[in-house]
Amino acid sequence: MTGFVFSEKPIQIEEGDGVFLYDDSGTEYLDMGASYACVPLGHGHPAVHEAVTEQFEKLTYVQASYPNAARTALYEQLAETAPGDIDYTWLCNSGTEANEAALKFARSATGNSKIVATMQGFHGRTMGALATTWKSKYKKPYEPLIDGVEFVPYDDGDALAEAVDDETAAVIVEPVQGEGGINPASQDYLQRAREVTDEAGAALIFDEVQTGMGRTGTLWAAEQSGIVPDILTAAKGLGNGFPVGATLCREWVAENYGSHASTFSGGPVISAAAGATLSAVVSEGLPSHAGDVGAYFRERLDEELAEDVRDVRGEGLLVGVEVGRGANRALKELALNHGILALPAGRTVVRFLPPLTVEEEHVDRVVDAMVEVVGDE
Repeated sequence: MTGFVFSEKPIQIEEGDGVFLYDDSGTEYLDMGASYACVPLGHGHPAVHEAVTEQFEKLTYVQASYPNAARTALYEQLAETAPGDIDYTWLCNSGTEANEAALKFARSATGNSKIVATMQGFHGRTMGALATTWKSKYKKPYEPLIDGVEFVPYDDGDALAEAVDDETAAVIVEPVQGEGGINPASQDYLQRAREVTDEAGAALIFDEVQTGMGRTGTLWAAEQSGIVPDILTAAKGLGNGFPVGATLCREWVAENYGSHASTFSGGPVISAAAGATLSAVVSEGLPSHAGDVGAYFRERLDEELAEDVRDVRGEGLLVGVEVGRGANRALKELALNHGILALPAGRTVVRFLPPLTVEEEHVDRVVDAMVEVVGDE
C-alpha cells in the first residue's frame, strides 16, 4: 500500500445521497458528521453538481492573477453576506490556510507580532495556525513553531483583557470551539474581545471554519453576537465537499495585508462550487432550519440523557454530548450497531454536525440510538 494510513476505519464509504452515506457493501449510514461540517447541503446536491459541471466544461483552471467570472461572483457573494463592513476576500484551499493568512495579515496590518489564542482552541495544522492551536499532541512533533503566541482561558474576558497589549497583532477565537469540546462563547466574552482589540489596535479574528455557512443558526456565528470581527475565516462547508477556504477582511486589514498568494487561490471550478453552495444555503433557508432542528435535537438529548451524560451543549447543528472517556466506544457502537456516523471532540465528547438538511425524524433516530449506547453506563 502506498501513502500514509492516518487511522484504521472499519467502514469503506463509496456513495452518498442527501444525509446518507453507503459503504462498499451497500449498507446505509445516517451522516451526522458531514465529514467535519464539509457538506452542509448533503451529498450530491444538484445545484453544486450543475455549477461544477458547467464550469468544468468551460474552463477548469486559470490562475488568480487573471480575472474569472466564477471567482469574481464569489467575491461579491461573500462581501454581500459577510457581517458588517467585511468586504475583502482572499481565497485558498482549506481552513488552516485561511487562518494562516489571517495571522499573516494581522501582523502585516498592525506591525505587531504577538498573537493571543485560547486554551482548547483549534485553528489548523500549518506552522502558524498550529502555533495557535492548544493541544500539545498536535504540536509537539513539529516544534519549534512560530513564537509570540500567548494562550488564555476560553470565555474569560478578564484574562483576555490582561493578555492583550500594545504589542498584540491579533486575538484569534472560535465563536464555538469545535475540536476543543463544543464550547460556545458567551456574548459578553465576544464583546469584551471586540473592546480590548479596538483599544489595542489589534485585529479580532473569528475562526468560523466550522461555525460558518449556517451551522449555528445564522449564516455566520458572528451575527448572533452582533459583533463584527476584523477578519473572519471560512472553509469546510463553503464548497460542500470541494476544497476551499476564505479569509474575509475589513478594509484596514486588506489594504495592509503584505504580500501573500496561492497558486490555487479561487480556481474557477472551486469558485463555482462555493458560489452555488453559498447561494443554496441562503435560498433554502438552511441557517434558520439548522437553528430550529438543532434546538429540538439538544432538547431531546437533554430529556432522554440528562442522568446518563455529563452535558449536552452547542449551537444550531453543532452539538456535543459529553459522555466521559467513552466517546470513541460510543462512536463505534453508533456506527456499527445503529448505522449512524458521528465524530469525536477530544476523548470525552461525541460531536454531531450533520448536513443542514437533516430533519427532526433523523435526530429522533440519533437520540434513540444514544439512549441505547450511553443509557446503561
